Amino acid sequence: MSSASFEPDRSSTGIDPKVAGLLAYFLGFITGIIFLIVEKQSRFVKFHALQSIAISVIFIVLNIVLGFIPVIGWLLGLILTPLGFILWIALMLLALQGKRFKLPYIGDWAEQQSYKF
Repeated sequence: MSSASFEPDRSSTGIDPKVAGLLAYFLGFITGIIFLIVEKQSRFVKFHALQSIAISVIFIVLNIVLGFIPVIGWLLGLILTPLGFILWIALMLLALQGKRFKLPYIGDWAEQQSYKF
């Protein structure tokens, strides 16, 4: 996991890019998709939107799969849920601080894709 702090590039949404980065995580993949569509220039906001989409989808799929596994899957789901909540809060706060915190694998993917959108 790596974190780079810098002054984010301006957002085309008219919102402070740090706030837009936070809001990209707010409702998971929903706000991630919204910010990915409406943001035209800020790679910082696009990065956080893409990372939000990816991590949200991964957590949803994991919860669904674990839900089908009796006992052990349910117990792992009970552990995964609070960890996901903590990660969600941490990612929003890091975006608000202007940091481009890259999750392993997902962060690299989001960074590469942010140049394409």
